[in-house]
Amino acid sequence: MKLAQFKVTENEERVRCTLEKEGEGRESSKAVQSGIVMDLARALGFDPGDRAEFCNQVKLFKNDPFRSHSVPERRVLMSLERILSNWSVEPVTVTPNWDFEIVDDAAAPVFAFKSFLCPLTKEVMRDPVVVLESSQAYERTAIEYWFERCIQDGREPTCPITGTVLKSLELKPNIGLAGAIEEWVGRVVEYQIKSAVQYLSEEPLSVDHVERALDHVYKVSEEHPTRRYIIRNAGVVLLIVTVLSNNSKTIGSHLRSKALMTLLSIAKDEESRFAKFGRVFSLRFSYFMPGYVKQSPSKIMLERGITRLAVHSLIGSSEKEREYAIKLLLEFCNDEDCCVRIASEKGALVLLSSIAGNMEYPSLSNSAEEVLSRIERVEDNVQCLAAAGRFGPLISRLHDGSVGVKIDMASLVGRMTLTNSCKEQIARQGARVFVELLSSQEGRGPSLQALYNLSALDGNATILIESSVLAPLIEVLFDELDPSYDLKSLAASTIANIVSKPGHWELASADKNGNPMQSEIIVLRLLGLLNCLSSQCQVTVLRILCGIASSPQASELVASHIMSEGGFRTVLPFLEHPEVEHRVVAFKLTRLLSEWSSQNIANELRLSNKLTILKEKLLNNQSTSDERSDAAQILSNLSLSAGEVQNLLGGDFVERTAVTLKNQRRVPNARFSHTASGMQEGLVGLLLHFTRNLDQQSLNMVRENRLMAIFCEQLDYTSKPKVKRLAAIGLKNLSEFGMSVTARDSKPPSSGGFCSSLVLVCGRGASQPSTCPIHNGACDEDSQLCLLKSNCIKPLVDTLNDNDTDVQLAAVDALSTLVSDYTSRSFKRVVDELEQLGAVDSLITLFTEVRTEELREKTIWMIEKILRVESMSNRHALNHSLVRGLVEAFKHGNTNTRKHAQDALTLLKQLSGVSGKTSSQTRAQR
Repeated sequence: MKLAQFKVTENEERVRCTLEKEGEGRESSKAVQSGIVMDLARALGFDPGDRAEFCNQVKLFKNDPFRSHSVPERRVLMSLERILSNWSVEPVTVTPNWDFEIVDDAAAPVFAFKSFLCPLTKEVMRDPVVVLESSQAYERTAIEYWFERCIQDGREPTCPITGTVLKSLELKPNIGLAGAIEEWVGRVVEYQIKSAVQYLSEEPLSVDHVERALDHVYKVSEEHPTRRYIIRNAGVVLLIVTVLSNNSKTIGSHLRSKALMTLLSIAKDEESRFAKFGRVFSLRFSYFMPGYVKQSPSKIMLERGITRLAVHSLIGSSEKEREYAIKLLLEFCNDEDCCVRIASEKGALVLLSSIAGNMEYPSLSNSAEEVLSRIERVEDNVQCLAAAGRFGPLISRLHDGSVGVKIDMASLVGRMTLTNSCKEQIARQGARVFVELLSSQEGRGPSLQALYNLSALDGNATILIESSVLAPLIEVLFDELDPSYDLKSLAASTIANIVSKPGHWELASADKNGNPMQSEIIVLRLLGLLNCLSSQCQVTVLRILCGIASSPQASELVASHIMSEGGFRTVLPFLEHPEVEHRVVAFKLTRLLSEWSSQNIANELRLSNKLTILKEKLLNNQSTSDERSDAAQILSNLSLSAGEVQNLLGGDFVERTAVTLKNQRRVPNARFSHTASGMQEGLVGLLLHFTRNLDQQSLNMVRENRLMAIFCEQLDYTSKPKVKRLAAIGLKNLSEFGMSVTARDSKPPSSGGFCSSLVLVCGRGASQPSTCPIHNGACDEDSQLCLLKSNCIKPLVDTLNDNDTDVQLAAVDALSTLVSDYTSRSFKRVVDELEQLGAVDSLITLFTEVRTEELREKTIWMIEKILRVESMSNRHALNHSLVRGLVEAFKHGNTNTRKHAQDALTLLKQLSGVSGKTSSQTRAQR
């Protein structure tokens, strides 16, 4: 076996020490490894270029059975193996930075001469120097690094090629060699750019050729920045942008990334940027740089729409594409004009904001935020940024800018179309500034427009109120010295938006004296404006009155102010205004007022002979649905006499109303709009007029149109609470009338006889009548006066579970008509029917859960009557919830409630009866 023989010479010792140091794991460069290989070759006696022999020597050393296995030797072996792995591939004979693909091209430059290559790096030298003592040429950085490592290892610096220990480390630039290399590099660069132009101009494009061209151009730009003018002059920038623009989908995300990366490198062409500093300097610069042209690559890119392409790449599929797109935009953002151009690109700011807010990719997020920060510095970009949801610059200028800047920002907010979230953000941060601007003549118009824009969001009402906006707005509206109807209209519209939703403005001051919007002085002045403003302003003032009249906290007071001073006479003409918008708002206001001042409204309409216009409006199919709905509700709210009901409405009207309501119920799964629900409410209220003063004529209309059945249908869970309440009241009125007729029948019969009255209540006599427990006679469904025969009791019982207290009250009132005659012989049968239909248990449950005194009084009255039936009192004697509720009512209720509670507790034998009268009556009925 051949053994490796190492003679311990000074050179060998130096090599061993170096290998031990390398084996310690410190980072090494190719230059140092080349120096080590040269030292080894000299020590072992083989050519440094003979790689096979080098591998053989390492193998011998590794397999030497006599070598020790000490730590130093292991380190030496590790160093050798690492160097061997790096040198296992044959080194290129030319610089790896150049790749000549067109070998048959006669114009292709020759390969680099061996003298061009650094012995240490094996690459073409950029800054060749000569070691004076050995006269060997190296790359400056490589040889300097070799010297530094020698000194670090504690050995004398040597010349890597000769192995000579150097006494002097002086280096001298090799100018001749540098010039030759520079000339060769120039030819290579020109050839590579020429090849790139050829590849990028092909039709059709080859993806492989495009990638090769981009690689060449990028390397030239990065490694030879002084020669970027060659790229520029060859038109490569334009070609790359054209490829991106016309073949974006063809080349794919990977090549788009490379194209953007290449353009980013070219955009750093510092020489061409000097054109910005003036023509004289440009001419001087062109004298020293013949290839220089005035137009910079950045300008070429911008003119060809690179910003649009870069913005499009912000949604690229690869992270690299997005990264280089952002970096390219960041490069352009050094110029204000470029910032404006980027901001104006469709979707640019939105995409950048999205990337900036995505912390999944921190580097992209930071770069996007930097682009946005630079864009925000430019005044002309404020509007674009705000449109993209970045209001920082706008808010900053609004707070810190001069008065003129604040006015400009207010004008901008007034013109913009904002989303709800944007309106809220600006209102929170800028409302007070807008309010302050109202005090200046120049800022009043823009600030009014801005406030109007922000007030369109219901949620901003609270913010604007907290900014004390009402008083200055009212001042503008009532200002007699400023005749500008446009400003008054803006102020009025803003106020109307604010008061359209209740709950925010009722306690706010509306003038300097602290009067709220619903105060008499404000309401009367608003009414006064209806006579002196333009037509459009009149509508807005009516909207303000509607807003404050619709607030639960202010409606009653506002109605009182309007009616007490005859203010309704000012509103009345608008019911017949030629403009639809005026009529719609006037009818709405009249409807709101009629809920509190129905008698006064009716009187005003009678005096002006306008009562009939409500019916005409309701029956006119050409009118808007809002007008017809409000007209129906106004008529239902008015206090009409029996004669007015008959003359104004009449039988045909009842029939038409009944048919309309029936048709509404036939629509399956119908969801009514606010207007349709209002119409339903109004129509039910109109039918209610016919149940208040029943005579034979109106009773016939009730039966013909089956009003009890219609009222019962309105108790459905889909109906609005007010509709249910009105329907329950209608059932109560009809049932009450039926009970009153029955009470008259119990008296000695008149000449007409008993049967005539019974027919009035229960309809025509049947051949085999069944006795109704409620009316103690023969009832049928056609009577429309019996809750039992019309199947209305169960729907009323279900309505007791409604969430609305007013609905529950109306349902209890309707059911109370059934137990009003608790002394009749059939009373037990009535209670049994109620028990069977679940009314008794529902009433008791409602009583134990009720919280309002009025409802408690009504339910306890019914319960006390029901408990007069002995079977009921026995059954519920141990109902602890009922007893606790009765005791609570007995302790804390009003006078009537306490009396009914006492009677009920006595019937349950929870109290000793003061008198046996009640019990004896009950037992007598039993």
